[in-house]
Amino acid sequence: MLLMRSSILVGGQAVIEGVMMRVPGAYATAVRKNNGEIVFDYHPFESITTKNSFYGLPIIRGMIHLYESMRMGYQTLQWSADMNTPDAQQNKFLDSILSFLSILFAIGLFFGTPLLLADFIQKSTGGDGTIAFNIISGAIRIGLFLLYLVGISFLKDIHRLFQFHGAEHKTVYNFESGKEINISNASTFKKEHPRCGTSFVFIVMIVAIISFSIIDTILIHTMDIELNVIRRLLIHIPCIPLVAGLSYEVLKITARFQKYFIFKILAYPGLLLQRITTQNPDDQQLEIAIEALRCAFGDSLKDYQGKEFNADAIG
Repeated sequence: MLLMRSSILVGGQAVIEGVMMRVPGAYATAVRKNNGEIVFDYHPFESITTKNSFYGLPIIRGMIHLYESMRMGYQTLQWSADMNTPDAQQNKFLDSILSFLSILFAIGLFFGTPLLLADFIQKSTGGDGTIAFNIISGAIRIGLFLLYLVGISFLKDIHRLFQFHGAEHKTVYNFESGKEINISNASTFKKEHPRCGTSFVFIVMIVAIISFSIIDTILIHTMDIELNVIRRLLIHIPCIPLVAGLSYEVLKITARFQKYFIFKILAYPGLLLQRITTQNPDDQQLEIAIEALRCAFGDSLKDYQGKEFNADAIG
């Protein structure tokens, strides 16, 4: 009965002074400019996973969706920034350098630092277990991620971005409930959603502990490779797409069966984390999220209104 329920996949993300909404076949962004005008950016879109059966296979589809979402998210975020700073001079070379440095910073903070600290802790305590090493590095990675989120949440612009994130979630809930989509109804829903990217990132970190433990064990015992921090870094980073693919399947299962107790427990840490990454929006922010959804659906929105949906993951 659960699997027979109507299911449609709607999701999105917060951008600068706006919200992007993704629906089957398209995505659209609504942004409020400094003069109060609402502008839109609409794009037809069909995932490659629907065009090729191989790309739609479990795990592989997660890798594809990660790439598509990152690409879509970056372009949408850039467009929203351009709408609010129209006179800013763009330097593509400088932007590329800054993006590259940002990636290096993220790798150093969330991969290099945990591995270095885990290696130091194991050497200090005399331990050498592969599973223990990955548990320690995984715990440190989660801790750094939490500190990072808490730290940036105090920034005024980030707090406002988190409000738009909350507006996106409330609007998706409003749509899935079958109730008329408006500010009054959307405001009554929770700001935390089980399909959120924040929950996905948390699941990735948990799955990474298990995956990297298995990979390291195989390399040590079957290929007789001695692993140090540099080798682990060079091995773990290329495995990120695989970990993301596995995590995508976990997120789909957790979101689909979210009403069952065991899956509520699995989803709880991600929902708890969203207390940081989502904030309650005001009516103007909800208006933006609703307008983005309407633009993405276009005239077909009337075909879905009044029906309840239980989607498991975007894409």
